[in-house]
Amino acid sequence: MDDEIIEAPESLETITPRLREVDLNLLTVFDTVMKARSITGAARLLGMSQPAVSNAVSRLKTTFNDELFVRYGRGIQPTGRALQLCAVVRNALQMVQNELPGAGFDPLSSVRLFTLCVASPLDSKIMPRIFDGVKYAAPHIQLAFKSSFSEDIEQQLRHQEVDFLVCYEEIARPGYKRIPLFEDEMVLVTGEEHPGFYSQLSVNDFYNQRHAVVSRECYCSFSSPWYDTVEKQKSITYQGAAITCVLNVISKTQLVAVAPRWLVESVTNSLKLKIFPLPFVKNNRTCYLSWHGSSGQDKGHLWMQDLIAKSCGR
Repeated sequence: MDDEIIEAPESLETITPRLREVDLNLLTVFDTVMKARSITGAARLLGMSQPAVSNAVSRLKTTFNDELFVRYGRGIQPTGRALQLCAVVRNALQMVQNELPGAGFDPLSSVRLFTLCVASPLDSKIMPRIFDGVKYAAPHIQLAFKSSFSEDIEQQLRHQEVDFLVCYEEIARPGYKRIPLFEDEMVLVTGEEHPGFYSQLSVNDFYNQRHAVVSRECYCSFSSPWYDTVEKQKSITYQGAAITCVLNVISKTQLVAVAPRWLVESVTNSLKLKIFPLPFVKNNRTCYLSWHGSSGQDKGHLWMQDLIAKSCGR
């Protein structure tokens, strides 16, 4: 019996552009330009000439029927369509890369650079642990730490300008991943000049004090959770740039502040601070490790994620 010949549905013929009509090497150029935000920078990373990269970008524009990149200052800025394609293209490239011979990640020989944003005051607690973990497991890997971030942190994670974010805040938007690292106990702190408390504080007693806080103008301010209404904000007397500044101020005044117990205990002797329990049902905050899901197939990224989690005692 002859083999039956089944014709492809006509709808399949209308799919454009077809993969066979696309130079898949262009996707590598697209991903590199997205990372470098510069034709010259991408050319350097790819080992190509600048005209060759420019030509590849022009072909990409034709393929996707979009400008993809527009001039912005001395560099270029991706269009909305380019941002939409970024995670899809990067994830696909990484999946293919993982299957190529010799594509495994070897921490002992890797010279990869990982960029981590670790929000204050967690940087002083976590950074030494991660440095030590990498020092012994991957001596040639480079680390770059940032201790502050702004509202564009989600975009930096998506474009892998930052590999990981460590902070008390959750990124709940689709496409982002997170795991809890540990819980930090929060306490009420005063200096020696403050008379202290002789009975358990009520919530009203807490807000009747004069408070020192991390400035609410700082993006994702450490102090924000306790001052989320106009009425609660009336208790604020001083706003500092960082929790370390806040602790220094309360050590010399009768102001009070909320801070992680571990941080207060690390400076209690030098600043002469006193610790009291907070009058809330939940006095702990969870520290999260976050990243963008487009990194999910990257073996090096997975390795670093595991090292950070272990270094932080998860």
